[in-house]
Amino acid sequence: MHTSDGISESRINKERLHTLFKEMVDIYSPSGKEDVLTSFLVEFLEGRDMNVLLRPVDEQRFNIEISARQAVPDTLFLGHIDTVPAFDIEEYSFSEENELCRGLGTADMKGGCAAMIEAFISASEGGFLPKNVLLCLVVGEEESGDGTKNLLDAYQFKHALVAEPTSLIPCTSHYGYIELLLNVYGYRRHAAMSDYSSHTIRSMLRLLLQLDDRILKNEADTVLNIRDLHSSESGFAVPDRCSTAVDIHLPPDRDAANYADALNTFLKEYLDKSAANTYDIEMPFISGGYVIPRNDPFTAVLQKVFSAASLEWAPGSFKSHSDANLLRDTGCTPIILGPGSLAAAHTRDEFVDFTELVSASALYTELLRNLQQK
Repeated sequence: MHTSDGISESRINKERLHTLFKEMVDIYSPSGKEDVLTSFLVEFLEGRDMNVLLRPVDEQRFNIEISARQAVPDTLFLGHIDTVPAFDIEEYSFSEENELCRGLGTADMKGGCAAMIEAFISASEGGFLPKNVLLCLVVGEEESGDGTKNLLDAYQFKHALVAEPTSLIPCTSHYGYIELLLNVYGYRRHAAMSDYSSHTIRSMLRLLLQLDDRILKNEADTVLNIRDLHSSESGFAVPDRCSTAVDIHLPPDRDAANYADALNTFLKEYLDKSAANTYDIEMPFISGGYVIPRNDPFTAVLQKVFSAASLEWAPGSFKSHSDANLLRDTGCTPIILGPGSLAAAHTRDEFVDFTELVSASALYTELLRNLQQK
């Protein structure tokens, strides 16, 4: 990234960024087990004379806060250092070929975290780290979001930049999210007594297919993911329980609370007419989407940075649930912008192009320089 206005990747240390990124990926840090990576990052940051604060989330887990000394932050740079569990991924450590970096968390979102860390170090070394900006590396994003909830108990932010993977497309709108947990109960009987009317798995499958068909026909922009489907595994018998977990991602302009009410009505009407003995419906997460207003001042600064770097300003919409939903609920205006692709996240072959990491860090650094001048 080189332009006539002087925005250049030379402001950052590519070798330092690469070493940091590799070390981060090589440390396994699923939600709840981020302590080793936290210790490594604190040592790394303090070794470069950065102002670091550890804020406890529970007895063993901490958020890492980085800022200028005597900072009074109203603007947040946010990353999460936890990943999903490896599960059946046999090799999840760092590997690289032709600058394509693979490994668990490369895209979601150790790449974005490393790029932000390098930007803050570069801004500090250059003397232009703003006193109104905080970088927080949180824990627990892939599970309960407890790290960001803890952060928001301590601060009130006006603006935020979240380094989730967007292929460096600035996302100024964000999908809403509903998590649906559903249990259907019946009676255990001999396997030879299975029928079509009262079988719990059949009842659940019919319901899910109706829900899928309803969304497919009437809600083209809604994303439905049937995440889990389990029975009571009762051996050579008719199962007496079937459970499912469903993710529903709603377009930014859809009212999540109203949608959840309508969904609850639809589910109850179906299940009350079914042969299910009893059922449970839970929606532990209901988060509304948002669209950042066109006149948002933080967006204007980021747009200026894109223009100076000769990059097209073509905002998109972030389709996944993220900590940005929690930020928005407090009145903050979060923009999502990070290296890597959401399509590559949580996959066996997760990857990010290192050149995109470098570009992300250069953008973040230049954004900090512009914020310092305000």
